[in-house]
Amino acid sequence: MKSGTESGNCRVRRFGLNARGRDLAVGDIHGHFNRLDAALTAIGFSPGRDRLFAVGDLVDRGPESADVLAWLERPWFHAICGNHDLMTWRRALNDPIPDVDHLAHGGRWLDACDGPTRARIAACLRALPLAIEVETANGVVGLVHADFPYDDWQAIHGAAFSPEDEDACLWSIDRYRMQYARPIRNVRAVVHGHMTLREPTQLGNVYYIDTGGWQDGGRFTLLDLHTLKPGR
Repeated sequence: MKSGTESGNCRVRRFGLNARGRDLAVGDIHGHFNRLDAALTAIGFSPGRDRLFAVGDLVDRGPESADVLAWLERPWFHAICGNHDLMTWRRALNDPIPDVDHLAHGGRWLDACDGPTRARIAACLRALPLAIEVETANGVVGLVHADFPYDDWQAIHGAAFSPEDEDACLWSIDRYRMQYARPIRNVRAVVHGHMTLREPTQLGNVYYIDTGGWQDGGRFTLLDLHTLKPGR
């Protein structure tokens, strides 16, 4: 059974300190799990000691999207929900997001899956949390797919955190677009994917790590959550 506990609300999953090895975060995977596997091998990832945290968009666009089921069963692999994961599970349950064409966003692979596989994919992706908190020796690091609409991390634990706030976490690029660099309080750092950049970028204590590992010519950035530097 996987480690990790709910932190008082179902949108956040918390993981305790890993005293045995590294905790690494990776940007959007988009159905390129073989490329991710090669990147992990290149830095000597140890499944017995290390953990990998994905910041969402596990599926769509890539040829191995259906492999998400096998990866989510790995005890060292943990993920949050991205907007593509949301689009996928909603359409798999015949409840597509209005005015969003999943097929146009790389979702055609889902149609090649049989009924039971579609149902398993829907259940697994629907169960992903909106956010993850990882304890490190220097404080908690938060992971949210796209954006965080507050300057205080504790807002995500509050009853006032609205469906609109959840949508911002999945879809927004406001902080990056405005180059808003004020740090988020009550958290050591917050890590995002969603924005595909040539190099990992930092605004205050917010890190953007989707460097296009799913694209030809891109690469996966593996951010060490203990050092906040790329894994070696």
